[in-house]
Amino acid sequence: MSYRVSNFDSNDDVRKLAERGQFSVIEWRRDLSTTPWTAQTAWFAAEMDVRRRQLIINLAGGPGATLQSGAMQWTVGDVRADTGVKGAGDLVGKMFRGAVSQDSMIKPEYRGSGMVVCEPTWQHLLLVDLAAWGNSVVLNDGLFLACDADIKDSLQRRSNLTSAVAGNEGLFNLRLDGSGVVALESPCPEQEIVFIDLENDELKVDGNYALLWSSSLEFSVERSGKSLIGSAVGGEGLVNVYRGTGRVMLAPMQPSTGCNTYAPTPTDV
Repeated sequence: MSYRVSNFDSNDDVRKLAERGQFSVIEWRRDLSTTPWTAQTAWFAAEMDVRRRQLIINLAGGPGATLQSGAMQWTVGDVRADTGVKGAGDLVGKMFRGAVSQDSMIKPEYRGSGMVVCEPTWQHLLLVDLAAWGNSVVLNDGLFLACDADIKDSLQRRSNLTSAVAGNEGLFNLRLDGSGVVALESPCPEQEIVFIDLENDELKVDGNYALLWSSSLEFSVERSGKSLIGSAVGGEGLVNVYRGTGRVMLAPMQPSTGCNTYAPTPTDV
């Protein structure tokens, strides 16, 4: 069997932004599918680098790829999909992870030889090699898009549950362990991301700005001051604290919701 894809990633309106392993990211430079009442919005969006981006996975008979549920747009070739559930115990674990995090309970796995193309997104797509992070990272909620199927996912609990509840940050985060590449949907491009390396030190962040961090770091939510009164006077309240030795990836803006579902309407112009 064989296939040929024309006028897709070879389109003169498409630019390849990144490539790691079996993953590549393309960007549509212009939105040509406009109407008279959406043309103005499309033009300003392009001027501000608000563009559609897509993740492409070129399977070559290897371990395959795991995707966020609903992320696939189309496949071509000998591509097989399954739920990735390996028994009743695994199903219960996935149900629990889905219930306590913003990630989907079942993440389908795609294997074979062919191409998998993900749904377009207005967010920025980052390809992270776990080898540069000690083969183990923890993700902020809602950022996971895809990874090599050999990478194992689990939950990492906050070190202090009481302050996590008070900070409305949740009790668990998605943890990924193994060797391979992870694709993230980020609110900002890679050139704006700040990397902070800690060596037996601590980082305090007033807000949900961390995209991912080394699992070796102790993560908690704490008062910014030594007392409730001190925190109130300082005006900061609760902060996210990362302690130990490892790396943190920070965005200059907090992850937002609804970026993938935006569609211009006549009232937008």
